[in-house]
Amino acid sequence: MNYQETLEYLFNSLPNFQRVGAPAYKNDLNNTLALCAHLGNPERQFKSVHVAGTNGKGSSSHSIAAILQSAGYKTGLYTSPHLKSFTERIRVNGIDIPEEEVVLFVAENKAFMEELKPSFFEMTVAMSFWYFAKAKVDIAVIEVGMGGRLDSTNVIIPELSLITNIGYDHMQFLGDTLALIAGEKAGIIKPKVHVVISETHPETRAVFLEKAKNAASPISFADQIWSISASQLLNGKANFIAKKKQKEYQIQLDLIGAYQRYNLPGILESIDTLRSLGWEITDEQLKAGLSNVTGLTQLKGRWQILQENPLMIADTGHNEPGMVEILKQLKTYSYRQLWMIIGMVQDKDIRKILALFPTNAKYVFVKAQIPRAMPAETLAETAASFGLKGKIIPDVNEAIAFARKKASTDDLIFIGGSTFVVAEIDEI
Repeated sequence: MNYQETLEYLFNSLPNFQRVGAPAYKNDLNNTLALCAHLGNPERQFKSVHVAGTNGKGSSSHSIAAILQSAGYKTGLYTSPHLKSFTERIRVNGIDIPEEEVVLFVAENKAFMEELKPSFFEMTVAMSFWYFAKAKVDIAVIEVGMGGRLDSTNVIIPELSLITNIGYDHMQFLGDTLALIAGEKAGIIKPKVHVVISETHPETRAVFLEKAKNAASPISFADQIWSISASQLLNGKANFIAKKKQKEYQIQLDLIGAYQRYNLPGILESIDTLRSLGWEITDEQLKAGLSNVTGLTQLKGRWQILQENPLMIADTGHNEPGMVEILKQLKTYSYRQLWMIIGMVQDKDIRKILALFPTNAKYVFVKAQIPRAMPAETLAETAASFGLKGKIIPDVNEAIAFARKKASTDDLIFIGGSTFVVAEIDEI
């Protein structure tokens, strides 16, 4: 099989949660453990950082990887889902896994996978471990797919575990309270492995403390250790002042979403923890990594400005806490009219999210081209019950063309609601 045929085999033969939702979810680690054993346990052949959380885990993973790269370490990065290309999920020093390596992995392991019948995600995780071991990375940053305790990535013993924050998402799998969701995320805490919590929350703090105590794992609540000033946009970067005891950093971050201030404490405390474990990272290397996260790791879709006049911004935030931050930041801009190009998936409680949206914006309702996506007509009908009215143009790029044609130069166009909507934007 060539690369395209290999991709079609993977997408069509293996259940894919991102595309179809619940039928692809596996609630144990058996397949991953079997795949790893079949591959010679590559997950034991490199050091790692494990990152979980409801929001911020992608940005935090990329930021930590960028800092490690700036410090001269050969750094693997596993994230999901991808935006444009499957190979984005598995990177070494910001470079995607070569297509021929994907073909080789499937060719060598196809018979075993057809017997085992793993999910698409289980296979992808195993492929990432195989490739990182083969590439002899110094360290890999591994982002959890969903939850933590039963996530396929949870077979590693990392140098450090980072949990960014806890919010309501994937509740049909993780639980319907913050404490239950935190319990699932806390599943990545390993015996005697330091864990960093980015954001302290009264409903989840005790869950993390108990899990860490039972595992004899040192625990740090990063937002209790670091204070972060509000961001100021300067020269196209978000400028922060970060303080910890006698230490003060002036940080320029090229991820300009204001919500990054919640991620920074966890990122900075993770780096300090790695330093305490012997990883050599200077302040200059830390700052250099944070100022060039997108360049070093190729991160896309986080408060990404696609054009000026009219200003057009895309963001992959897709759950209630994420959308709260997006709408808060949109309010900081001056514009004549706000345009919202929005699509969502069917297996979320979209009513709580739609209730947040401004009624004075002009909406264009779209549908990503995956089975899990909500029909644009259904989304528009539900949105109308919240006073949100607009056009139905299912194709994302046709919707963008419509908004561009109708918008004035002093308007603002926002595109989001789903990672898969952002993924279909031609310019990203």
